[in-house]
Amino acid sequence: MQHLRRSVSSISYLNRSSLSRCTRFFATSTELEEKVEIPNYIQRSPTTILRALSQTVGFDPTAAHYKYHDDPYLIPLSNVGKRSFALAMESGRKSAKFIRQQHSNLFQHREADPPIEAFLPTKMYTIDSQVEISDLTTSIEHSHVSDAILVYALLKKNNVELTNDVKQSLLELLCFYNCEEPLEEDMIEERWFRQNQRLKERNRKTWKDNDTAEQLYYEIEPKTPQTYACIIRGMCKYYQVEKAYAIFQDCLANNIKLDVDCFNSILNVVRFIKESADLRWSVMLDLLKTMKEKGVSPNLGTLNACLNSISEMGSKNAKDYAIQIMTEFKNIGIEPSLASYYHILHTFCKDRGPVSHVLVDILNEIEGKEFEMRDIKDTMFFVTAMDVCRNHLYDLNLAKRVDAFLHFGENYNLIGDSYKESIYYRNYFTLLVQAEPFDKFMADYYHILVPHVYIPEPSVMEEILKAVEVTGAIDNIPLLWSHMICFEQISRDNLLALIVRIMLQNKPDLTIKTQENLKETFSHIAWDIWSKIEEKNELRSKPVVWTGKLLGDILRIICTSEDIDRASVIMEKLLNDQQKILGESDYIAMEDYVQLCITKKQPSKAIQCLQYCTEIGFNESKNLAKTICKGFTLDENHTRRVVRYAGESVIQEIEKEMQEESAAKNVTQ
Repeated sequence: MQHLRRSVSSISYLNRSSLSRCTRFFATSTELEEKVEIPNYIQRSPTTILRALSQTVGFDPTAAHYKYHDDPYLIPLSNVGKRSFALAMESGRKSAKFIRQQHSNLFQHREADPPIEAFLPTKMYTIDSQVEISDLTTSIEHSHVSDAILVYALLKKNNVELTNDVKQSLLELLCFYNCEEPLEEDMIEERWFRQNQRLKERNRKTWKDNDTAEQLYYEIEPKTPQTYACIIRGMCKYYQVEKAYAIFQDCLANNIKLDVDCFNSILNVVRFIKESADLRWSVMLDLLKTMKEKGVSPNLGTLNACLNSISEMGSKNAKDYAIQIMTEFKNIGIEPSLASYYHILHTFCKDRGPVSHVLVDILNEIEGKEFEMRDIKDTMFFVTAMDVCRNHLYDLNLAKRVDAFLHFGENYNLIGDSYKESIYYRNYFTLLVQAEPFDKFMADYYHILVPHVYIPEPSVMEEILKAVEVTGAIDNIPLLWSHMICFEQISRDNLLALIVRIMLQNKPDLTIKTQENLKETFSHIAWDIWSKIEEKNELRSKPVVWTGKLLGDILRIICTSEDIDRASVIMEKLLNDQQKILGESDYIAMEDYVQLCITKKQPSKAIQCLQYCTEIGFNESKNLAKTICKGFTLDENHTRRVVRYAGESVIQEIEKEMQEESAAKNVTQ
């Protein structure tokens, strides 16, 4: 009752105080004019709320990527599997679009109202189509290159007059895509996996000479500065440098005003204009002076084009040129992007050049900053920086600084495509496993990043296994073997030989809790290696070739668990397929197998081992025969087989030794 009275009194007090506050509020509000201040509108992107929510959760490296199905049996766990999975999904989208396009009459329903153009089939053109100028402008707006070329040819055939503005728009489209149909914007995965290949193609001439773009360029009259700039930039983009530079020189001679991007395109291909480094530098200075005379203001593209050309010079003065360019552009207020620093690394940290610590200065400059995509080669910085940390400087602390900078803010968006991401972590993991304590490496990096963020390549897995061998951390072998199966690396001879050698040379310590059951586990892993390779060999046209050394080591590991059935299968393989096996097994493996046969009382299988040793030509075959004769009570058939493989002298020597032992016992007594 007391608690109830206190609650009632508290509620009444709160009501009285609230009433008094409300009275004071209304009294003052009548005296003062109400002022409503509407805050300024803040432009938000469609994903602003999602980004805010994601920041409250954080990144979970142990979870699979959202694009994979939330099913452990469907999540790919190998690089090939990830690529196949992603491209298969987009292949399905392509198939659906193809059916929708080819049989549009069968899909009359409306997905949305008003209709969304991306969901509708596009208009199909043939050589017999009746087209208008609007068809051409629509194709240009939607970047349908092949349709635009066909419609333009039909309009030209029908003598339809086109304005220079339409021709200019078409020329820009054709120069940008080199008269080829571009990959659709929503094909994200295909674009992701093709990005590296496209960058490789940028190092050779791919411009289509005398194609529609060039024909259209010559047809446009009168030509505007935009027309000249368009053809020059297109040719430079696809490395038709000779023609582009000739047109550029004509424009300068005729005082045709060109934009900054046109100058940047020429600066980017200076290495194809002149051969020697001094002449290239002279051309670059002349171009920059011309820009100043023409009143063309440089931008970030100008800086990166100059640095790119300098990085390809191969001159001893290239470093001085790069520093001079960086200083000049900073003085005029142009901030470098990650691509600028990539070119600096490419210039200073040559494979066969002197060691440079320019990366330290770069990190001191950019650490704690968040970068956005401003140049296509911004994605080259992180992979190059990590390569410098591992191969040029071999500096683990610097590599950790690079990795911390990568994960700062949204900088991870600039990691690049899947190929660059894989190379980045390959260098990082190799450096970590070689320089970091192995337990710390496994706990802080391997268990967190593998397999959803990074899948170690065979070369990295080999380094990890070597670290296990050196440190004796054999309790990690079961995990690493399971990952080798998932990563489809069990056909690598060097990895199999290494993991078998580790299991053979490192005996489990039964006093350590994590190694109590390793003896049986090693035996199962050895048998797993055997069975999986045999299964693959049945399905492959080019099977994995067994080596006698590897089979012998597997046999020794299985013998430690005293599994006579599995050991006998390995022994029969050695005996029956001698012509297909490279090399021979160790004699120690034969001794272990014979001792196991003696323990399990299997004289016939022991004699099979003797047959193999005799056929291989082991000098110790007689000793093995003596071990068999002493370890078993042989019947007449078994004795005859021993004599066939080892000779009658073995039986005589054994009888003589037994007599000598008996005589020695009598003397002792």
